[in-house]
Amino acid sequence: MSMSASGGHSGGGRSSRAAGPGSSGASRRARSASSRYSEKPKRKKAVIAKHAGTSLVSIPNAIKLSMLNSGLLSLSSEEHGILSTVPSDPVPVSRFQKLCDQRRKFPVLFRVEFQTAAKVEVHSCRHANKAVNREKNQTLKCVPYDYNRVVLDPNKSCATSDYINASHIDSMLKPNAYIVTQGPTESTVVDFWCMVWQERASCIVMLTKTFDFIKVMCLQYWPPSTDHPERYGDMEVSVLREEELANFHIRTLRVVRYNRVLPPAGENTLDTQGLAPAPPEEILEERTLLQFHYTEWPSHTCPFSNSILEFRRRVRMVVAAQRQTDQHGPCVVHCSDGAGRSGVYLAIDANLELAEEEDCFDVFGYLKKLRQSRKGMIDNVDQYKFVYDTLEEHAICGPSWFPVKELSQRLRAKGQRGPNKLSEYQREYQLICKQTPRFTIGDCAGGHRGDNREKNRDVLVVPPDNSRPYLTSFQGNNFTDYINAVFVDGYTKPREYIITEWPLKHTQGDLWSMVYDYEAAAVVVLCVPPKNSQTYPPFWPEGRHSKKYGPVFTIDHISHNEYTNIRTWVFRINKKIVSLTELMAGVKAPPRRVQLFQLTCWPMDHKVPTSTNSLVELMNMVERWRQRCDYGPVVVVSQDGHSRCGVYCAANACIEQVIQHGEVDVLQAVRTVRRHRPQLLGSMTEYKYCYDLVLHYVLHYLNKEVEAASKK
Repeated sequence: MSMSASGGHSGGGRSSRAAGPGSSGASRRARSASSRYSEKPKRKKAVIAKHAGTSLVSIPNAIKLSMLNSGLLSLSSEEHGILSTVPSDPVPVSRFQKLCDQRRKFPVLFRVEFQTAAKVEVHSCRHANKAVNREKNQTLKCVPYDYNRVVLDPNKSCATSDYINASHIDSMLKPNAYIVTQGPTESTVVDFWCMVWQERASCIVMLTKTFDFIKVMCLQYWPPSTDHPERYGDMEVSVLREEELANFHIRTLRVVRYNRVLPPAGENTLDTQGLAPAPPEEILEERTLLQFHYTEWPSHTCPFSNSILEFRRRVRMVVAAQRQTDQHGPCVVHCSDGAGRSGVYLAIDANLELAEEEDCFDVFGYLKKLRQSRKGMIDNVDQYKFVYDTLEEHAICGPSWFPVKELSQRLRAKGQRGPNKLSEYQREYQLICKQTPRFTIGDCAGGHRGDNREKNRDVLVVPPDNSRPYLTSFQGNNFTDYINAVFVDGYTKPREYIITEWPLKHTQGDLWSMVYDYEAAAVVVLCVPPKNSQTYPPFWPEGRHSKKYGPVFTIDHISHNEYTNIRTWVFRINKKIVSLTELMAGVKAPPRRVQLFQLTCWPMDHKVPTSTNSLVELMNMVERWRQRCDYGPVVVVSQDGHSRCGVYCAANACIEQVIQHGEVDVLQAVRTVRRHRPQLLGSMTEYKYCYDLVLHYVLHYLNKEVEAASKK
């Protein structure tokens, strides 16, 4: 059904029908009065009578939605008419964007659907509320229903009772597709592993940090390192390997189930001191299990849609592979309480599975199913809206990754114009621009403060406060914590880059403060301003002498090298303690080393470098240096803090994806780079150049590095 059509025409139809009885009575009164009064009063009375018989239901839906949105009409007073806008059946993917457009116009619809679905929580939770089981629940707001709770078998597992705060939940296509549970605690961690073993879980999906907002959100139920396994009841868990990506980690766990060997009846097993030693054990069975840990989803917020979609894709690849083995049980999903974030993930995963099979979404229908399966699934309206946003993004963008072996073929196809006279490059870039975030002055309040305004080259390019680096080194009472810079995620590490503009004369000390405070490993400069430029004054020592920047930082020259189109310097940053509080506390400020790289083949008036090979070689040089410096962040500098920087960060992320997973996904790399600074990669030329850089790396560097790694 078309939601816009139902909002307008059907509402009008109901209006005429609803007004029928009232208007017929009024007509009879009007006709009886016609013999006594003239025609003019007759028409006036008929109009009054018509409005007197009109009910709230007769108002067209579009008007009612506007009234609800503006608060003129409360949800509690609205019972019938507005529910026609709630989809009662799955919506085809081709029409899903129209549904989302309607909800953007009338956000109250999210609340209508959310509150309607919440009314289905009617099942009993008798086992969860037993006194003996209450301490096993983190909160009584999120407990399993009796009819679909996971029942542990104490005879077949190491559990001491049959209760665990966990629920069996169906997807829209597969029964018992998931087990949703709360994060393990000290008292439930053994039960958690017993459940994973008993249900032959295909994988574990973890959606919370272990520690967040000064609170333990979830016990770390796996060993902290690969060196030492840990024991949980009859289970021994060890980490075989761990892969770190910017927003999530993938751990390969080895789980061993031990069986205690009891001595024959009547045999004396006491030692010389009369003590009974622990009975010997034998390995009953061992399994390998993958844990997917999403690390960038704080409480009370929503993550980025494209990172959740990538996370879900990785999980699905493993689940599909596990179906070929005997370890094909449900996917165990948990956050802190097993409600809000877990429900969001299930709603996204199940709807995408439905779209892959039947080309439709059923967001509202599955929300009701979730609430009928476990209390509190999807915790608030913002989370519910995030489900819509993520599914819409998937419907618009589709899968944008492809194997690296198809790179040359794909690039040839992307350059060809389609029926709409747009190439694939242009279509992708238009999608990116449409999904660019917009920040208000309030989001960027720090940069718009009076004492910080003069620290920006352009007041239209100001970082949002929640993603800018705050300076922590005290330089004097006239200095603030602000610098016009923004964090950008890489492929394997969050906040891997700090993008900033070429410093002004009065902000040079702030740049070195940022490098020092965040222990940056490298500074990459992507432009060469004219000599003796007053607009772009040099911010590092040009000779071999030390130079002071600001009141506390002195930069010492250590070494300098010249390469083809690349210059490098190694500097020592010395910080002077000037804060009386820090002096009295005996705070030390050890010197730190940093290497500065400058690309010299990218003239100020050029959109791309004159040598692609030199830029790729610069990226490799920075990576080799970071391997020696424990991978501190990289500060990326351009003349304005947005041109060129996005190319460097996005291409680096794509190259890392090529190395680690043999995949290319430039569109999503660019979207990630633009999260906090929409001006990055601000032209089609820069976007297409990212593809050129990846192709150059694959053709000239990839095979050499693979061969070198294999020799090691």
